[in-house]
Amino acid sequence: MSLHFTDLHLDKPLTDALLEAGYDTPTPVQLQTIPQALQGHDLMASAQTGSGKTAAFLLPTLQKLLQRSDKPGKGPRALVLTPTRELAQQVEKSAQVYGKNMPWLRTVTLVGGTSFGQQIRALGRPIDIIVATPGRLMDHMRQGRIDFSRLEVLILDEADRMLDMGFIDDIETIVAATPAERQTLLFSATWDGIVGKLAQRLTRDPQKIEVARMDDHGKIDEQLLYCDDLRHKNRLLDHILRDANIDQCVIFTATKVMSEQLADELYEKGFSASCLHGDMPQGWRNRTLMDLRKGRIKILVATDVAARGIDVPTISHVINYDLPKQAEDYVHRIGRTGRAGRHGLAITFAEVNEYVKVHKIERYLNRKLPEMAIEGMEPTRKRGGAKPAGKGRGRSFGGAGSGDKRKSGGYGGGKSHSAGGSKPFAGRSGDGARSHGDNRSGKGQGKPAAARKPSASRSR
Repeated sequence: MSLHFTDLHLDKPLTDALLEAGYDTPTPVQLQTIPQALQGHDLMASAQTGSGKTAAFLLPTLQKLLQRSDKPGKGPRALVLTPTRELAQQVEKSAQVYGKNMPWLRTVTLVGGTSFGQQIRALGRPIDIIVATPGRLMDHMRQGRIDFSRLEVLILDEADRMLDMGFIDDIETIVAATPAERQTLLFSATWDGIVGKLAQRLTRDPQKIEVARMDDHGKIDEQLLYCDDLRHKNRLLDHILRDANIDQCVIFTATKVMSEQLADELYEKGFSASCLHGDMPQGWRNRTLMDLRKGRIKILVATDVAARGIDVPTISHVINYDLPKQAEDYVHRIGRTGRAGRHGLAITFAEVNEYVKVHKIERYLNRKLPEMAIEGMEPTRKRGGAKPAGKGRGRSFGGAGSGDKRKSGGYGGGKSHSAGGSKPFAGRSGDGARSHGDNRSGKGQGKPAAARKPSASRSR
C-alpha cells in the first residue's frame, strides 16, 4: 500500500496544491525527510539529483510558514542557499507552485548577474522565503539590507557543491548572522570530509537520512564510447548528432572556453546550438534556457555548474563530451534526460588514456558503464568487451545508420561533411534554425548565441 502526501500530515493548502500540480505519491527522500522536518529536527540528508529533495525541504518549510510569525520586521522566515543561479530560480519556482494556496507568500531570488535595483525593491517588503547564492547574499548583507531576526529555517541545498566552489567562508559568515534557535536542513550528495565537519557545526542533534541511490536503468540508457583522440571524438559526436531520434541534447564540456567553441562550431555546421556557462550575464542565461524550453535550441553545450537545475522534459540525450571532474557530477549530468517519465540516452566519451577517470565514476556508481562502439568508427586501441552499437545493451544511435562510413573532419578545421560543402540538416524542419530569432533573410544573419556574447565573458 503506497502512501500519499495526505498521509504525511501536511495541511490542506499544500496537499491541494500538490494534487493540482500532479503530485500524489511522495518519493523515498520525501517520505523520510518531511515527517522529521515537521517535528522540528535538524536534518543531514543525502540524496541524488532527481530524487525530489526540493519538495522534501520546501513542503515542511511552507507548513511552518502557514502560521503567521509574531516577530516584528520584514526579514525572511526561511533562507535557502544554492550553488548556482539556475538552481535558485528553480527552487523559488517550486516554492510558488507548492505555495499556490498561500496568497500572502512572498519569495525573492538573490543571485548574481541580475539587477541589484530589482532585488533591493523586493527586500523593501516583508519576505517569507529568500533563495540565494552565497555570493550575492553576502553583497546584500554587507550593505545592511538583510535582517535575519525572523529567520526560522535555514536550508543548504547541494552543500557539497557549494564547498567545492569555494563558498565555505561565505556560508559560515551567513550562518553566524542567523538566530541560533533556527531549524537547519542540509542536503548533500556526500558527508565525507569538510562538508561533514561543516554540517556538524551547523546543526544540533541532526537526524541523518540517506536515501539509496535509485537504479534508473529503466529510464536512462547509458553508453560509454572510447576514442583515440580529439579528432576521433569529434567524428563520433557528428555521427551521433545526426540521430533522427534526438529531440534535444545537452553536451557537457569541462571548461567555459570549450562550451563556447563547440557551440560555435556546431552552429556553423548547421545545428541549432547554443552554450551555457557561468560567465554569461544572467539575462542571457535566462533567454538561453527559455529558448531551450520552447524548442528553439536543439543542442545546448554547457558546463556542470551552469546546467544545475535544468529541467526540460524533451531533453532526450545527454553527451559527456568531456568527463566530469567529480564522479558525483556524472549523476547530475545524466539526470538532465529521462525526466517526466520519459526515456533518455546518456553517452559518455572517454579517451583511451582516461580509463582511470572512468573507473572512478564506476566505483562511485558501484557498477560498470556499458561499453559500446560504433561500427566502422571503433577506436584503434580497443578496450575489452566493446560491442557495436545496436548489438549490445541500450538504444542504438540510429540517424545515419550503424554502418555509416562517411568521412568527417571533426570540429575545429576539418573537411566539410558533404561533397558540396553544405551544412548538415540544411533544409530540415526545425534543424539548423538560428537561436534567438536571428534574421533569416540571408544577409545580416547573426552569429550563434555562443559567438555573440560580449568579449569580456570570454576572459579567463
